[in-house]
Amino acid sequence: MFHLLGRVNSSNVMKVLWCAQELDIPYTRQDVGMEHGVVDTPAYRAKNPNGRIPTIEADGEVLWESNSCMRYLCLKAGGDARGLYPTAAMARARVDRWLDWQLSTLLPAERDLFWTMVRTPAESRDMAKVHAAVRNSAVCWTIIEDQLSDGRPYIEGDGFTIADICLGVFARRWFGEEVRVPDMPQFPITRAWYDRIGQRPGFLAWVAPKLY
Repeated sequence: MFHLLGRVNSSNVMKVLWCAQELDIPYTRQDVGMEHGVVDTPAYRAKNPNGRIPTIEADGEVLWESNSCMRYLCLKAGGDARGLYPTAAMARARVDRWLDWQLSTLLPAERDLFWTMVRTPAESRDMAKVHAAVRNSAVCWTIIEDQLSDGRPYIEGDGFTIADICLGVFARRWFGEEVRVPDMPQFPITRAWYDRIGQRPGFLAWVAPKLY
């Protein structure tokens, strides 16, 4: 059991919710962030000095950063966490690199696409930013297209891992109807992977709903 602080329309919260569902880990949750407030209160900043989400409380301790929260849940589940987080050193490192890459490379490239098309009124959108984000994001998704081009069903081979969760949440932003603009590259191999993971109950519950 753990307690999750974060609103459900946050991509980073979606990761933790999806991971918890894959592992059948029970939790409680409180809406935090944006219209729900809380993140700027002294009590919340004492838990998460960044004032961001998610934050989880578990085992009498506090943890923030979504990818670290997923790793924690997998480690608590034990073994290889139903295949989500391999125990072999190289296999685990290969999964971890995608979590790092999402933060360092994919997120900065895709940020303006999501924020402009989903969270900015149409009359206020800077479409130059959108098209730049499409170009930058396409470079990233080309890397995923190449990674999957050998016929593997998932990012790191035959097994579904938290790398698929992490990247799947951001693929929702790329392939979703809410963000489509003319001339966006299609990436058919990546789309097939996206459709495959999109059938998982955790995706359907937390990632598939309309972006807002």
